[in-house]
Amino acid sequence: MPELSIAEALREALREELHRDPRVFLLGEDIGVPGGFGGAFTVTLGLAEEFGRDRVRDTPISEAGIAGVAIGAAICGMRPVADVQYSDFLFNMMDQLVNQAAKLRYMSGGTLTVPMVMRAPVGATARGAQHAQSPEAFFTHVPGLKVVAPATAYDAKGLLKAAIRDDNPVLVFEHKLLYGSKGARSEKGAVSPRGEVPADDYIVPIGQGIVRRPGTDVTIVASLLMLYRALQAAEELAADGIDVEVIDPRTLVPLDTALILRSVQKTGRLVIVEEDNLTNGWGAEVAALMADDAFVWLDAPIKRVAAPDTPPPFAPILEQAYVPSVTRIVDTVRSIL
Repeated sequence: MPELSIAEALREALREELHRDPRVFLLGEDIGVPGGFGGAFTVTLGLAEEFGRDRVRDTPISEAGIAGVAIGAAICGMRPVADVQYSDFLFNMMDQLVNQAAKLRYMSGGTLTVPMVMRAPVGATARGAQHAQSPEAFFTHVPGLKVVAPATAYDAKGLLKAAIRDDNPVLVFEHKLLYGSKGARSEKGAVSPRGEVPADDYIVPIGQGIVRRPGTDVTIVASLLMLYRALQAAEELAADGIDVEVIDPRTLVPLDTALILRSVQKTGRLVIVEEDNLTNGWGAEVAALMADDAFVWLDAPIKRVAAPDTPPPFAPILEQAYVPSVTRIVDTVRSIL
């Protein structure tokens, strides 16, 4: 199997779905500009030349317009995949996403479906408060939306293909430091997790998490970039004989609660790591669910590691302090042992 970056895996998913289904089309800002980058992070590079600009459509700088076109096209039987340059810009389309895309199937008694995908980069990368948020939790609160967060190249391709084929609106959150893009769009501090990705058709089912590292002493649930910091923390703790199990939820809605519950029943301890600020994050929902369902198995309080309740800072040294670090994860695990 070829080894791909996450950006390359997402591009392969789009290419395969464009070939497979004539209803699929892409839209977004700068995704097909001749001589351009292929969107902000190279994901759509070359697709406009391959499929034509009817199916890879550049849009004006109007996120509300992008959402309206995507929702309308989906209602009419197309399968749009919208590229949102930064997840922060999703707030410009909140009415469309929350009051239209998420609710039309319910309001129509199932006669309408909205099979659309919104791809949105998240994470702090020295771009300041309006280009650095991790807003996944906002959308986990909206019934009718599915929310996925792939952290590996294999999952990026499989989850995006599953999202395109889903009959519901799906938000795909992708971390800027995990794309692995090269050249002019490379990111300082990128993790670039390349991985084997099948050339054959496959999907990763929406709603299935995965154990990335088995362990017996404590469970860590972490997504996107934080998954890699959790795995690094687990290796540091292993040197002291502390055996950490690391779970990647992959999908925040629907959440694989059963997988997390089985792990907590085994380890008796739970730490949740997310890049978003602490209050009302998706980690709070995981903590509440485990307090309900796993209380009798818990040997210590559930702990969360997250950013402080401030906007993401622009200064690199402040951003370093803002985003949860390996050291903070290690210290939090030690505090409950």
